[in-house]
Amino acid sequence: MSPNPVTEFAAAVLVGSCGRLLFQQRDNIPGIGYPGWISLFGGQREGSETFAQCASREVHEEIGHLVPPDGFERLGGYFGGTPDGRNVRGELFLAFSIPVDALVVTEGTLLLVARDELPTFLPRLEPASRTAARIFLDRGFAAA
Repeated sequence: MSPNPVTEFAAAVLVGSCGRLLFQQRDNIPGIGYPGWISLFGGQREGSETFAQCASREVHEEIGHLVPPDGFERLGGYFGGTPDGRNVRGELFLAFSIPVDALVVTEGTLLLVARDELPTFLPRLEPASRTAARIFLDRGFAAA
């Protein structure tokens, strides 16, 4: 019996030009991972793209704003399992100065969170997003 394959992804903590962090309130529909949870913007890596290229593509697809791959700062990595038994490995990034008023959110609902409110949101974040949020807090990044 072979082990489960690993799904690779990239996700980003996005800090808006308003100084708040941008999260996605996930849709609550069948077939979506972590329905109804709060998550970062990001998604599954495709083909031979780098993790930063994946983050750039996914953020652009989900909010309509292009952050070039070199516009992300790496926060860390993530490895875990999903409720449906998949293994996931991802890279977590950070990007600043996202123009909130100009965004077109195509998946879920945009949720703006002040940095000092972030600890109260941790239990509502899906696991990889919770890891990224903890790294963000531990490193003392300012949201503005």
